[in-house]
Order: sequence, then structure tokens, then C-alpha cells
Amino acid sequence: MADATPTHEDVVTMDKIVALCKRRGFIFPSSEIYGGVGSTYDYGHYGVLLKNNVKGEWWRAMLQERDDIVAIDSAILQHPKVWEASGHLAGFTDPLVDCRTCKQRFRADHLAELQCGRKPSRHPGETDECDLTQARDFNLMFETTIGPVKESGATAYLRPETAQGIFINFKNVLQFSRKRPPFGIAQVGKSFRNEITPGNFIFRTREFEQMEMEYFVPPAEAPKWFEHWLAERERWYVDLGIRPGHLRLRAHEPEELSHYSSRTSDVEYLFPIGWQELEGIANRGDFDLSQHAEHSGEKLEYFDQGSGERYVPHVIEPAAGADRATLAFLVDAYDEETVEREGAGAGETRTVLRLHPRLAPVKAAVLPLVNKDRQPELAREVHDALRATVQSEYDDGGAIGRRYRRQDEIGTPFCLTIDHQSLQDGTLTLRDRDSLAQERQPIEGIAEEIERRVLAPWRTPKLSERP
Repeated sequence: MADATPTHEDVVTMDKIVALCKRRGFIFPSSEIYGGVGSTYDYGHYGVLLKNNVKGEWWRAMLQERDDIVAIDSAILQHPKVWEASGHLAGFTDPLVDCRTCKQRFRADHLAELQCGRKPSRHPGETDECDLTQARDFNLMFETTIGPVKESGATAYLRPETAQGIFINFKNVLQFSRKRPPFGIAQVGKSFRNEITPGNFIFRTREFEQMEMEYFVPPAEAPKWFEHWLAERERWYVDLGIRPGHLRLRAHEPEELSHYSSRTSDVEYLFPIGWQELEGIANRGDFDLSQHAEHSGEKLEYFDQGSGERYVPHVIEPAAGADRATLAFLVDAYDEETVEREGAGAGETRTVLRLHPRLAPVKAAVLPLVNKDRQPELAREVHDALRATVQSEYDDGGAIGRRYRRQDEIGTPFCLTIDHQSLQDGTLTLRDRDSLAQERQPIEGIAEEIERRVLAPWRTPKLSERP
């Protein structure tokens, strides 16, 4: 085992995360060969695997670990009246100002956080050159048309949230699911908002993925279930490796509350850019079902056959962003430490993603020590056995130390090295990403052993390394 000397906790910056994501194929700017499109990003191989694992863990928490939630996948394009009923057409706006000098647009309520187009060290409106217009409301929905000819097509919108697709399907789900309140409907899907000032990598983009669940409860039980979901959603992040000291629950002040909400709290994470929202948990009352019932003419209520009571359920909504959660897991997992160079003994800085093994894009990498003496063939056999149960990768490019570092940056928790001894006694070297400990393990049954280790309880070593 190599000696490790952890560096300071504040080693991570957003620039380092962006550089790692580009270098290792997690995330990179969209349309980059054409100069890019502001705040749009493409996910590479490891980014796809990581975000899919984040979404998979969310589904596990909603469906596999509970029996009171069902899934849905609603359309991105919905009837325009959906957005009229929900209030998005009239009220889903941000205050916008233009600068006549630099020709940039800014959110009027965020000027103190933004950079002047000509003098980045100053804020918009701070210099004599700035010539800002009066603030005006700007609707954040992307507008499109349904039909082959724009003039004759019906106006439609790319959904700004997935929640409304759940509400308008409440009656359908109630009929087929045989559920009764309290029960939930969960959905993961793309949403679109024409943000005025997106930024900070994938934290705020115009196209993003949401993980939302609407939990329908008897009106009198709403406060109890609101507290339940506050605790559950905070616990989910901690269980997947986020350090508790980097998470907090922040209740919205009365002036912050949406018109439909009686209580809202955010799960916030300490990003390099400061405390920011990861997820919102809101008590939406009966606003959404009542609005859609009024605008559609359909009754959206629950009838309790046992008591004879008929009521419109109240809704508790945990709404998370898959992209923001992915970014938080990347930031919290990022680490740098000085270690002995494996195979050489000299000190070097190791960059490593200490991701929870269940989140790691690749669970195990199989490495032949040398590309000869039947080691590659045996390594391929081990890789084939592994990938039947876990995401495995075969890596034979470069020196073994360099391959270890590549897998560290990807966040691979286990490296399996095939060497001369492997051919003699049927064992391999299993290297642990976090401790750098190496041990001999039999090749027979190694797939089951890796699967066991991936599913075993795990605690981020950054908790013990940091004060």
C-alpha cells in the first residue's frame, strides 16, 4: 500500500472539474467545432454512464425500495392549455435588461452576481459605459409549432418542467395502478428553459434533465409527508457519498415561496461557486390538480370507498436535477493527494474521483501487466466474465502506473491486474482505488466478488482525511 498525504480540502475548483470532464470524456461543450452554443453540453461515454447511474439510484430509491410510487414518462410536447392552467404562460418569467453598450442581456435581479460585458471585474450597471434598459418580463419557455406550416400550426412549448405531465395523467394512473393516497408518481426526463444568464458549467443550462416525484396525500397529512420527504431526500445524497457537512436544508422565506406553495425547502450543496440548490421539496397543496380540473373540465380527485370521502389530494414534490446531482457527485468526489508512484517509488500528485462504487461509471478495469505471454488473452477472459454483471473495462494502453492513474480519474473503484503469477496459480491483483491496497484474489468467482464489493456499504474516505 502506498503512503498518501491528502492535500487541502479546498483543492477543487470549477475549472478543475471542467478540465477533468473534458480530458476524460465526461462532458464537453456542444457543437464545439462550430464555436459552441451557450451553456449547452454533450455527455461523453463516462458522463453518460455516471448520469445514468445517478438516475438509476434515484429510480431505486423511488421504485425498488418502496411500493407506494409508480413511474411515468410523459411527452415533452403537451397541449398549450396545460401551460395556461399551470400558470406558466402568464407567470413563468424572469426580469430582463439589455445593455445598449455591450449588447448583452442580464437578469435584472442578479446584476450583483454577474459580470459586465466590457469590464468583467465590474457588475452590469456599475460603470459609466453601461447603458441598461428598463427591466421587462421575459418568458422562459421555448416556443415551437405543431404542424408542417408555421402559419397554420398550433403554438406549442417545450416543457419547462416534467411535473405537469404527472398532474395531467393523475386520473389515468389512479385507474390502472390501484393506488390510494398517500402514493407517488415519479418521472425522469428532459426540460427546457430559455434562461437569460445560464452558466457555471452544467449547473444552469437551457436543456437539462429532471428527476421529479409528485406524492399525493390526504390534505390533513400534507405537513407530515413534507417532513418525511425532507429527511428522505437529504439522506439519499449522504448515502451515495456526499459529505454531510457539504449539504444543508434551507427553508424558503415567505417572500420566496411560489404562489402554489405553503412550504418549500431546498437541499443545497456547497459547490465551488458557493451554496446552491440541488433539489427543492415543496408542499404544492391542491393547486395543480384543481387548476387542471378547472381548465379541462375533468374531475381530478380521489374517492375513498371505505369512508365515502371525496377530495382533491394535496401534493408533496421532491424535484431534483440529474445534471446538478451529477455535478455535485463529481465535485464531492474530486480529490488530489501525493502518493508514491506505483512501480517507481517517487512522489507524484494523484487526481482521483472518490465516487460511490454504485455511481462509478466503470466498476472494474482489467489490465494485463504486459501485452505478451498470454496475459492479454487471460485478461480478456476476466473482462468477459465481469461485464456480464458489472460495467467493466479492458485497458492495455501504456505503462501500468499510467493506466492506474487514468482509472483513478475516471473513478473506477477496482483495478484487476493480470501478471505472470496469474498464469501459474489462477490469481490476480485487486487494487483498491481509495486505499491503494493491493491483494491477490482468485480469478474464479472474481465477478461475484466485484459485484459484492460494489453493493457493500461504503463511506467516502474524505470524511476521515479532512478535519
